Amino acid sequence: MAGGLEYGTECFCGDVVDIETAGGTVRPENECKTVCPGDPRFYCGGGSRLTWYAWSLDDPLYKWTYASGNAAGQYRFFVPGVVVPLLTTLGVNGKIQFVEKAGTGPPNSTGAFELDPSLAGDFSKAWRTMRGLKTDVFCSAGMTLPDKAGRQINVGGWSGTSTFGIRLYWPDGSPGTASINDWQENAAEVKLQKGRWYPSGMIMSNGSMLVVGGQDGSNGAPVPSLEVLPRVGGVVDLDWLRRTDPYNLYPFIFVLPGGGIFAGYFNEARILDPATFETVRTLPQIPGNVNNPNAGRTYPLEGAAMMFPQYAPYSDPVTMLICGGSTNGASLVNDNCVTIQPENPSSNWTIERMPSQRVMPCMAPLPDGTFLIVNGATKGVAGFGLATDPNLNAVLYDPRKPLNQRMTIMANTTIARLYHSEAITLQDGTVLISGSDPQSNAYPEEYRVEVFEPPYVLSGLPRPAYTITNKDWAYGQQISITITAGDSSNMRASLLGAVSSTHGNSMGQRTMFPGFSCAGNICTVTAPPNNKICPPGWFQLFILDGPTPSMSTWVRIGGDPAQLGNWPPSKTFSKPGI
Repeated sequence: MAGGLEYGTECFCGDVVDIETAGGTVRPENECKTVCPGDPRFYCGGGSRLTWYAWSLDDPLYKWTYASGNAAGQYRFFVPGVVVPLLTTLGVNGKIQFVEKAGTGPPNSTGAFELDPSLAGDFSKAWRTMRGLKTDVFCSAGMTLPDKAGRQINVGGWSGTSTFGIRLYWPDGSPGTASINDWQENAAEVKLQKGRWYPSGMIMSNGSMLVVGGQDGSNGAPVPSLEVLPRVGGVVDLDWLRRTDPYNLYPFIFVLPGGGIFAGYFNEARILDPATFETVRTLPQIPGNVNNPNAGRTYPLEGAAMMFPQYAPYSDPVTMLICGGSTNGASLVNDNCVTIQPENPSSNWTIERMPSQRVMPCMAPLPDGTFLIVNGATKGVAGFGLATDPNLNAVLYDPRKPLNQRMTIMANTTIARLYHSEAITLQDGTVLISGSDPQSNAYPEEYRVEVFEPPYVLSGLPRPAYTITNKDWAYGQQISITITAGDSSNMRASLLGAVSSTHGNSMGQRTMFPGFSCAGNICTVTAPPNNKICPPGWFQLFILDGPTPSMSTWVRIGGDPAQLGNWPPSKTFSKPGI
């Protein structure tokens, strides 16, 4: 790293190589004649001259690992696509649901498709056309409900009636077995209280759904409020969203282990009371980049967010991670991630340098507790035609490593994934990568679907395997599984929450390593203890033998306390009951 000072008060940061790239030359010291205003004993550059300093310690400030071979993972073409998706979700039926904004695909497109990954080798059978969408899902939010069917909900959208949209899908079938259910929607009977374009959604600790923020249709007025589904009272006004419009769309929202709600938006964050939604604590401002400390992290200055893994007995404070983003105006893209422990009163944001700049990243949680960072661009902001220079490199972020040593530079793709791209973790531990709708002459709408195969897939090590009978867990319950392949003495379990991916937002993301013990090939998994550490919902259960994950099984934790299985009160919608 290097830093320079010019004209006494102008400061610059970068790398030594940047000086060489820019054609900079070393000049005599006496050409720097402007004294530093903070300490006149020193010079801080001069006219068109930098007094510069370099990090010269033997131990560099940050260390990236440069992986090669199988250790770098690989991108692999998965299947030809039939849709340029706006949002993707892995369903509890083992299939991936894609929804697209109206007008993206052919004129006769239904706007919804389902991919069976087990049939990816047979294009004619892999895709199913779905029906039932009545309004436009453009820039909507998605969640998987904790009801016993694992229904998916899509809310909000673009323009008019679409912004009030509530759409439900009951996943049926299984990999290799046909599905027949479609999306269901009746805007006349079931809708949001406020129209919302670019909202976020989250399952609360009480099992209800929280919908936050947005705009009133196409580049319309802000909708700085939240509401709860099923409807409880009116909307709650949020002055902090009004104040930071329009840089707060698709805010990052998570249930914290202490019960509060983390909200990250623009370059700010706070903790909300889950009952009143009043601010419990305003967190320090999120730092931006060296060019602009006020750079943002949410659409249109789009980054991506994750919650660090939680480990039994869940006594450590949780950490929030946000990577990438950009600046308004000059559109200088962030080259860093930031972390904070929001429930620690003395905690502040910590910056970690990324190997490259990235706006519109997507992040996917892996079963080993790491995060894969993919997609996006190194110049611009989110939106149609507003970003250039695609970032084709994958980065692996490992929270277990020391600060500033957590990132590994992985394999590259050849496909630009810009605005409206997605990444979700599949049941085999690979990451499905899709989309890109830049609406630019330079980069095409992207139908091709890839998977990223992490090193554990390429290692050649055999996968562990298990069987499980009880897939509906109560909090704190001990569940028995039978190991059918692998060494149980070296095993652990992980749980990944059901995710809907869009705009750098992985709604529903949560990673947990529950209590786990084995006696021979009979192992016991202890469910998380409460609805704050683990909000009710559906999770992929992986068993890991060393670094290698099993195929996952979907389990439900915490039941359906909000009785969503009986909602909504309309005959249009199929309901699984309680």
